[in-house]
Amino acid sequence: MEHHITIVGLGYVGLPLAVEFAKHYPVVGFDINTKRVVELRSGTDRTLEVPSPELQAVLAVDKQSKGLYITDQVSDLSQSNVYIVTVPTPTDDLNKPIFTPLIKASESVGSVLKQGDIVIYESTVYPGVTEDICVPILERESGLQFNMDFYAGYSPERINPGDKQHTVTKILKVTSGSTPEIAKIIDDLYKSVITAGTHMAPSIKVAEAAKVIENSQRDINIAFVNELSKIFRLLDIDTKAVLEAAGTKWNFIKFTPGLVGGHCIGVDPYYLAQKAIESGYNPEIILAGRKMNDSMGSYVATETVKMMIKKGATIKDSRVLVLGITFKENCPDIRNSRVIDIIREFETYDIQVDVYDPWASADEVQEEYGLDLICSDTLLGTDYQAVVLAVSHDKFTDLNIQNLKAPSGVVFDVKAMLPAEQTDARL
Repeated sequence: MEHHITIVGLGYVGLPLAVEFAKHYPVVGFDINTKRVVELRSGTDRTLEVPSPELQAVLAVDKQSKGLYITDQVSDLSQSNVYIVTVPTPTDDLNKPIFTPLIKASESVGSVLKQGDIVIYESTVYPGVTEDICVPILERESGLQFNMDFYAGYSPERINPGDKQHTVTKILKVTSGSTPEIAKIIDDLYKSVITAGTHMAPSIKVAEAAKVIENSQRDINIAFVNELSKIFRLLDIDTKAVLEAAGTKWNFIKFTPGLVGGHCIGVDPYYLAQKAIESGYNPEIILAGRKMNDSMGSYVATETVKMMIKKGATIKDSRVLVLGITFKENCPDIRNSRVIDIIREFETYDIQVDVYDPWASADEVQEEYGLDLICSDTLLGTDYQAVVLAVSHDKFTDLNIQNLKAPSGVVFDVKAMLPAEQTDARL
């Protein structure tokens, strides 16, 4: 089978995958965001996941040649025979799964689906979504019959935004297919670009379940150390020192406390919880972990206010500096950043909050959170009653935190980036 591949969704997951496949196959990269398409066609990736020279090297001017042809037109997808869907799977304000991007992507693919085509989903979902939600849409839109006219697979994404060591080809890939024969074809396809190798799961549902528990497990482990941090703060014990001591045992699992956001760990457990509830089971541990982690932003702000009061600060109209708004360090991704919880809690006290982040796009932050980022020049000459180091960007090591705060100001280091003696508190 000569593969002609379409990647649906050119974000943090889809673009790096498209670039790797484009080194070996004709690839069409499709995204509904015209602005994103124009940007990528110029050879620039604002997510910084793919360096410009690498992207420019694989760009193709037509759909037939080996390389990456980028488009926002569904009609350009019709010549492909393998479709890989990498669209977001977010949650709503009530933490319920939102399948709209997945449904719309399936409708687009279904409209061009042909005899013998394969559709592979990478978006994180709960077990059953591919076959119970996506496949019926493909059948309806194409008029074809599943596992007779077309086939499906699931290969969960494992991209870690901002991580330049564990890139897409260096992370072992789980694969699966709707028949044993298709599973082998899909596994061989990924194996042709994934140098770390593949693991063929026995079914699509197993692969879906494997993905959703990966992030649920991390979420629960982080929730545990977040709870420890709250306990040790009451006991006047430094959590980082405790974890370093405990970490000397060979089988101690090393996690650190902090804010849990982003498009994966802060979202995926809700997908598994939703399916569990629909099946008649209340997932107590999963939801308890989510509740703990979702509480950390307001906890940081409240504890900071308490320290400010102890130092004699007038809380109303005081000024606080929050360093970082992205969901993780050294990365421009602001999706589901829980730093916003710190900011919103400060605002309930009528505190004026300045936010500085050299990694984040000011336009994206304004659009997503309604916040105006300050520039580095604004930091000079401002005495803040509190400084919250919310994200451990390497660039923040160049800042003299002590010079940013008033003489009686406080420093809360969320990620324990600074030495303990330079902070008033850290998780």
